[in-house]
Amino acid sequence: MKDNEQELFPLVDEEGRVIGKASRGECHSGSRLLHAVVHLHVFNSRGEVYLQKRPEWKDIQPGKWDTAVGGHIDYGETPEEALRREVREELGMEAFTPERVGKYVFDSTRERELVYVNRTTYDGPISPSAEELDGGRFWTIEEIRNAIGRQVLTPNFESEFQRFFLVPEKEGTPDEAEK
Repeated sequence: MKDNEQELFPLVDEEGRVIGKASRGECHSGSRLLHAVVHLHVFNSRGEVYLQKRPEWKDIQPGKWDTAVGGHIDYGETPEEALRREVREELGMEAFTPERVGKYVFDSTRERELVYVNRTTYDGPISPSAEELDGGRFWTIEEIRNAIGRQVLTPNFESEFQRFFLVPEKEGTPDEAEK
């Protein structure tokens, strides 16, 4: 399997306004054209986080663990429409309530993406797409902390998860009672 290099993405400014369009091939060629994507972090009621395993055939970060759902916004689609579509396609989830937690520009040597970051708490069935993913599973926060920096997780996931969800560990900070 292979990504469709001709798929059209909206080119956006840093506020998310559509300013043009380009193919997946153009956006991922090192041109660094800013295009929009949606991410969904799926937590269960125990506080664990579902991660997907990227297939080896992907053109970006093959074989690494990544955000539960991540996908490009198609040209003519809103971020909300893209999120619902991607969640259905990748995990088979229909009944979930997304919460937007932020957006930022992810910048690498190969591409620039305006990332719409969402989260949900979900305890229902998850059916990872056999065509799009190499499976997935729930990880504890401790497992994620231990995997960071070890080339197991995508750099995008690592930076995003630390930015929006990981509270820095406070070593040597006295409790309020000790003050």
